[in-house]
Amino acid sequence: MIDLTGLETRPAQTWGGVRLVPLVRREPITDLRLHMTLYGDELSAVALPDKTTYWAYIPHAFVATWTGDGTPAAAYGTQIGEPQRRMCVRRHRRMARRADGNRLRFLPLHLALEGFLALHFGGPEIAWEEWSRRAITHGLSPRAEAAYAGAEVSGLDDALRVFEIHPGQCGLLIYVADALAGANVVPHPEDYRALHPTLIRDLYGELIYEYAHFHSVRDFPAVIDESAVRSLADLRDQAVRQERAWASFHDTVMAGALLTSPDRTEEVQRFGRFTLSRFLPTFEPRQENHIGETITTSDGRLAYLKTFRLSEAQVRRGYLLGRLAAHDWHLERTAAALGTDGAGLALRIERAGFGHLLRQDVLDGYRSARARQFDRAPDHHP
Repeated sequence: MIDLTGLETRPAQTWGGVRLVPLVRREPITDLRLHMTLYGDELSAVALPDKTTYWAYIPHAFVATWTGDGTPAAAYGTQIGEPQRRMCVRRHRRMARRADGNRLRFLPLHLALEGFLALHFGGPEIAWEEWSRRAITHGLSPRAEAAYAGAEVSGLDDALRVFEIHPGQCGLLIYVADALAGANVVPHPEDYRALHPTLIRDLYGELIYEYAHFHSVRDFPAVIDESAVRSLADLRDQAVRQERAWASFHDTVMAGALLTSPDRTEEVQRFGRFTLSRFLPTFEPRQENHIGETITTSDGRLAYLKTFRLSEAQVRRGYLLGRLAAHDWHLERTAAALGTDGAGLALRIERAGFGHLLRQDVLDGYRSARARQFDRAPDHHP
């Protein structure tokens, strides 16, 4: 689970269909600091350790600076350089790497997205006759997913611009039409103030993009027991009680699915007393599924968090790949586990965008079998 211990929820601020919920630390983490390095608008390519390449629009990186003895660390500050217009592709050696002894550069959200793209990337481990030569030789390469930049999410730009940053704020929960779009946590309030503008450059899922256009947010009015108010002190007590109720609602109801989302966690890098990790969800269809990355301290305290909500189509692809891998990529056994037949599973694989993994003659045969099945279906019309 994601443990938000040490972070307190403050009353939400709304703008159109966007609801922003601040997260405040009473005790900031002072021996880890984050700052941003801007890259501009070029397409970026990242060379990965397994000799594959990750291509994406990467507008910025985060650089973590820490101390080994627990003394306060200072952020280097935002670095803004002139865009290099002569270059169309920027190359990075890996998702996370040490810049020097006490600095770690990593690509926010792309670390988590690459983990999702790598899910069962190798393809079938057994060369069953239904799979194409391409599937056996190259697996899921190339594997692509789509996302929207925050600037494309209607209303998010204005909401972030007018947002009032709280004293001690180290994080933010972003809701669009009351669907959780993402969670963001940093170690120190000064880091949050410097990195708040980067939220408009982050990536958001298809569901969030669509909700921003067609849905609004609900009102959560303050309810005060007038019979219990006899003085300003009583009114203050009622206001504090309402704030606690709002915080509890956000922590247990609205953000509950995120907190229990991680199913598999992969450690990416250890540095000092900190660990950078990424996680994948259970990929349960028709449920809220988030991928993300964290930095935690040696005692489990959450220092950094950034998440991405998967679309329904992305959840279905993750679920389907997981079921295939669990049954050794055997079509009939996987189909039986999913309550369908080989033809139904093959067409489901094709709809998910993985049709190229099946031999063309096998896929055509399944299509013909399903068409004949529909042709033989009885006519129930009067």
